[in-house]
Amino acid sequence: MERTLNRRVLISALASLFLLQSGHASALGLMQAYEAALQNDPTYQAALHENEAGQQYKVMGRSNLLPNVSISYSKSKNRTDITQPNFLGQLSTTHPEYTSTSNVLGLRQPIFNLDGLARYREGIAQSNLSEAQFSTRSKDLLLRLVGAYADAKFAEDQLALATAQRNTFAEQKQANERMFEKGEGTRTDMLETQAKFDLAEAQLIEARDNMTTARNNLTAIVGVEVTQLDGLTDDFRLQPMQPATFEEWKAIALERNSELAMQRYSVDVAEQEVARNRAGHAPRLDFVASYSKSDSESLSTRNQEATVRALGVQLNIPLYSGGSVSAATSQAVANHQKAKSDLDAKTNQILVELRKQYNLVLSSASRIDALVKSVNSARSLVNATQQSVKGGVRVNLDVLNAQQQMFAAQKDLAQARYNYLIAFLRLRYAAGTLTAEDLQTVAGYFVPASNTNVTSGLPVAVPGVISKESMKPIKGEAALIGSSDPERETLMALVVAWTKAWSSRDVNSYLNFYANDFHPESGQSRDDWSKMRRARILNHQEIRVRAESPEIAIDGDSATVKFRQHYQSNRLTDDTLKVLQLARQDGKWKITQEIAED
Repeated sequence: MERTLNRRVLISALASLFLLQSGHASALGLMQAYEAALQNDPTYQAALHENEAGQQYKVMGRSNLLPNVSISYSKSKNRTDITQPNFLGQLSTTHPEYTSTSNVLGLRQPIFNLDGLARYREGIAQSNLSEAQFSTRSKDLLLRLVGAYADAKFAEDQLALATAQRNTFAEQKQANERMFEKGEGTRTDMLETQAKFDLAEAQLIEARDNMTTARNNLTAIVGVEVTQLDGLTDDFRLQPMQPATFEEWKAIALERNSELAMQRYSVDVAEQEVARNRAGHAPRLDFVASYSKSDSESLSTRNQEATVRALGVQLNIPLYSGGSVSAATSQAVANHQKAKSDLDAKTNQILVELRKQYNLVLSSASRIDALVKSVNSARSLVNATQQSVKGGVRVNLDVLNAQQQMFAAQKDLAQARYNYLIAFLRLRYAAGTLTAEDLQTVAGYFVPASNTNVTSGLPVAVPGVISKESMKPIKGEAALIGSSDPERETLMALVVAWTKAWSSRDVNSYLNFYANDFHPESGQSRDDWSKMRRARILNHQEIRVRAESPEIAIDGDSATVKFRQHYQSNRLTDDTLKVLQLARQDGKWKITQEIAED
């Protein structure tokens, strides 16, 4: 046990050192977070030390059956007053002084000791209870970590969705204003869009606060600052249910659940407590041995040395203790019955939780599938509503409502996926089979941010502006949305993630999109350009960047993405035609050149 813990602490320390050295250069993966939590989470550390202390119960209990050996030494200077008649019959007093010493080595070995036997068994039960508590706390760490990680990532997703929604309404608002100036729009359209925009702005502020809180909660567990997390993979596939039936899960839970094991050991402890108190009426028989050596131990043995060797048995029979033994026994019996009732209650609670998580895992498949269809339908509704506006069948408000419906569907889908992963772990926690391998399985659903969409595999569509100009088809739209080419989808996801990192002023993630051999348009070196970009980005309090009308061309391991870049900060607003030259390096697309054409 001790060797395993030491090795775990060593591994955790190395993992934490790696995280500290790596700083903010990469996202915090789920397994990295787990290793850091093993080292830094105060709740887990408290459980670890509590278990170390609890393992001493069995040692202390065993001591009641082992011999007790003691040694004593004393040395004293004595002065006595002796009054006695002299030879004439007269009383006289003398004051002799002498020094006495005594050395005693004693041994006591219990032969019949029901109290000691009960304490020994109680110590074993208490150590087992401590071990079960530690097992429960260790598994609880997995749940707390994944819950905090999922909450933080979901908060990031909601911030990305809220940003996209706000930007969409901002674009719609500008279009309505232009149409009104040209006499093609109405003031009602402007007010409707303004109301939606203001609401989206408030939701964006709330999303930022929620993300900060969620990251702080995760930081409290892992002990390192959280700035970026891995996102859910686009290829989200549910695990097969093994075992398949609830009855199989129930049988496993009744046998292996650590909380039930804790309650069973609590019953054992209470049972031995009854035996220990009842032993207060039982006799005790000990084997005793002693070796003593004394010099002038008393006045009568002054100037005499004595050595005594003794072997024997000692019987102690309690007769009456004022009723305390009977009262303590009755109290222990009542506590024993309470422990049994607590075990029954905990069993019912575990089975209810097991059924809940089992049903949730089963229903997640159909729920996620339905929400995927809902997202696709909502996206189609946005496009259809835009076309209906062109024909005069629908109005501006219908488009705004369709866009809001699409963002709500994307949010629900993300929430359902995170709920499935947590239910997957909680089911195994209730069954008592949760291990780090299950955490590894869940970690497989998360991939580095550069390999996934910024909203956990949810395509964030930015609908076009409802105006005469925007009703024209976008050149790159057919190639981008209508094509199922995975390379095009990967490049589009990269552009979205690139704009997100820029907008959130996450400089490390932003610079990570550029290749090491990136050639700045200004002619600077890669390092000088990076320093300049870092300073400029961090110098702005707020930045918003959007990529519109992308055109993607792929030629082997090279690609070109051309789009209209909308940039807005607290100091500057600018629209630029941007061209990104990319190259595939080590299986990932990296920006090798960035050109602003106007």
